Amino acid sequence: MPFTLATWNINSVRLRAPLVTRLLQDHAPDVLCLQECKTPVDKFPREAFEALGYAHLEAEGQKGYNGVAILSKLPLQRQETFDFAGLGHARHVAATLPNGVTVHNFYVPAGGDKPDRSVNEKFGQKLDYLTDMRDWCHSAKPARSILVGDLNIAPREDDVWNHKQLLKVVSHTPVEVDHLADVQEAGGWVDVTRKDIPAGNLYSWWSYRSPDWDGADKGRRLDHVWATPDIAGAAHSSRILRVARGWEQPSDHAPVFATFDID
Repeated sequence: MPFTLATWNINSVRLRAPLVTRLLQDHAPDVLCLQECKTPVDKFPREAFEALGYAHLEAEGQKGYNGVAILSKLPLQRQETFDFAGLGHARHVAATLPNGVTVHNFYVPAGGDKPDRSVNEKFGQKLDYLTDMRDWCHSAKPARSILVGDLNIAPREDDVWNHKQLLKVVSHTPVEVDHLADVQEAGGWVDVTRKDIPAGNLYSWWSYRSPDWDGADKGRRLDHVWATPDIAGAAHSSRILRVARGWEQPSDHAPVFATFDID
C-alpha cells in the first residue's frame, strides 16, 4: 500500500496551525513531519489535526525553540530519540509505521552566521551534531528507514541559487557539505528527492529578508527526504510545494513530498 510523506519546517506550529491544516486538507499526506515547532508537546495543537484524520502524534518539544513532530493517519510506534552533541535540544523524533518502516525526523542546528567554530559556538555545535549522526549510523546501520527533516545544509551546487557566492555562507560551506556526506555514506542513505529530480536548481527555503522571494528566487534546498537502499527504489513522485512559501504568514520553508510503494 503506497503512502505519501511530507516534511516541513513550520517555524512555530501554534502560530501556523492554519497552514498545517491547509496542507493536510489540500494535499493529504499520510505522514507529515514538522520541524521548529517551538512548543512543548502538551501545547501542540493536535486537536485541529485529529479532526482531519491525523490521530497519531509523536513529538519532542520545548518552549519557544526547536521541536519536532510526526503527524500520521497511520498508527505510530515510538522509537528511541537521540540528543546528538548533548545539546539538550528537541531535534529528533522517530516512529515506526505499521509496515515496519521507521521514520526519523531531524532538525539539525542552523549553525549561526560565521562558518568558524573558533568564533561561533553554534557552528561547532552543528558540526558536532552531524558527527554524532554519522557515528549513530555506523553503530546501528539503518534498514527499512526514512530520514527526513530540515538538515540545514544545501549539499549540491544546484541546491543553491549561486554556488560560488555561497561557499563561505553557513549551509553551503565545504566543511558542512562534507559532514553531511559522511552521515549519508555511513547510513547508505539515498537522497530520494534527487533520485526523482536528478538535475536542475531545486530549493525548499527562501529568506524572509527578501521582499520578493519568488522573483529573486535566491533559494536553498535545506529540507531533505532520504531512505535506506532496501526501500529507496520504492520511492517516487518527489516534489517541493513551492506555492506554500507564498501563503499568508508563511514559513520560510516549503514542504517536501515523496511517495513510497511499500507493503
